[in-house]
Amino acid sequence: MKQGIHPDYHMINVVMTDGTTFQTRSTWGKAGDTMNLDIDPKSHPAWTGGQQTLLDRGGRVSKFNQKFAFLNK
Repeated sequence: MKQGIHPDYHMINVVMTDGTTFQTRSTWGKAGDTMNLDIDPKSHPAWTGGQQTLLDRGGRVSKFNQKFAFLNK
């Protein structure tokens, strides 16, 4: 292996949105730094199944829905 091309991995603390913490290896920051998450799997709708609404007002989504409406029958 080539020397000096790999990033320096070290332990950091990660604080989730609900306040829970864990340690992980990362190249972010310095050893012992704390990363505070704004979005995590406990709060993001992609993982929690939350409802997301699309506001389009006649743009791309509406054009797509009109073009392929026959598939939804």
